Amino acid sequence: MKLKELTIQEFEEFVYKSPLGSHYQTASYALLMSENGYDYDLIGLVDEYGNVKAASLILLKRMKINAKYGYAPRGFICDYFDQELVKEFTNALKEYYAKKNVVFIKCNPEIAIAQIDLKSKAKTYTWNNEIKDILEENHYQKLKDNLYFESFLPRFNGIVNLKNLSLENFTKNTRNKIKRSISKGLEMELAERSGIDILYHFIKDKRNKDEYYYKDYYNIFHKNRMIDLFLVSINTKEYLLNAKELYEKELENNSNLNQILIKNNTPKNINLKMNSDRKLLSYKNDVLEATERNSKQEKIYIAGAMVMKYKNRVQILISGYDKKFRRFNPNYFLHYKIMEYYQNDYTYLDLNGMTGDFTKENPYYGLNEFKLGFNPKVYEFIGEYDLIIDEKKYYNLRANGTLAKIFNKTDIKMPPKEKPKKDLQ
Repeated sequence: MKLKELTIQEFEEFVYKSPLGSHYQTASYALLMSENGYDYDLIGLVDEYGNVKAASLILLKRMKINAKYGYAPRGFICDYFDQELVKEFTNALKEYYAKKNVVFIKCNPEIAIAQIDLKSKAKTYTWNNEIKDILEENHYQKLKDNLYFESFLPRFNGIVNLKNLSLENFTKNTRNKIKRSISKGLEMELAERSGIDILYHFIKDKRNKDEYYYKDYYNIFHKNRMIDLFLVSINTKEYLLNAKELYEKELENNSNLNQILIKNNTPKNINLKMNSDRKLLSYKNDVLEATERNSKQEKIYIAGAMVMKYKNRVQILISGYDKKFRRFNPNYFLHYKIMEYYQNDYTYLDLNGMTGDFTKENPYYGLNEFKLGFNPKVYEFIGEYDLIIDEKKYYNLRANGTLAKIFNKTDIKMPPKEKPKKDLQ
């Protein structure tokens, strides 16, 4: 077999048929990254009959020294259990890229090696864990397993089965927040490219990317109808109607509790009355706010997301919301409505990243709990590896700190610490 550069058609067809295929291994993603400082190859191992047996998008970037590194986003597309194939593809890559002055190729295959129990957080390892040995036998350098978002792509992920989608499958907290968001008159719409300016307002503090990056992302993948943009707004008329209805129901309940207390002044009834008083005040404030906003007839966007579509899976690339409207629970509403939107045409929804630290001390604890509330299956992936091509240069770069400077930078901004808020409703 021989290694050669594939045509876009050859590459796309091979990747799409593979169970490891993802939008990160497409010509469109190559084009996106070429707008962000990378060169690229669509490379493949072909047999004597012209059949592609293994392939990968290899992104190439020059380091400060006279050398490059490569990156195979979501890993090489091949049968990792075929040890002879892995060996031949690896050796061919090393020989080919040594001539291009590439020091190493980084890869992070989308291979799930364990499933994590949502209650105990215990791991159940799969047969895929054996692939670690196969990679090590072929001299891939295993990098440190990250708990957070230190690597290019997350090592832990949550996947929701859209065919079993039901509000009742979510946690009680998540169900309640979705229901409350609906009562606030929220609605989701499929937006056009111009909506990215609105979305960026909600996500600009989450990643070290400017609005042009997201516009490029949308433009490139929208040509093949692979990407959607959603925005959430407040329907002020619906908000007002719902707020009035809730207020009137709670007013009646509050009046009944007053009568009960006169006859039976128990601690339990006192607590029920106090809780009703809090709800009544909250609903009254909602009526006042909804009345004011409805009178202005203004459209208020409070959340948004970009969603990638590939094969039988959709992936929430990024989402965000206006923190001033936190009590509207817009992120819960947005994710649920996205799931509803795709449930008939796709099988899985990828929540796009969690951390492996499930303790309350985790700075991303809130993010983990939010995603776990949708009751996904949580997987641990195999992690990052470096295929070393020039050992002398690689270890020199590691020793002098060059690799640490390049790769020990997370694209994700650390979330601010927030004080826990008591839920009054």
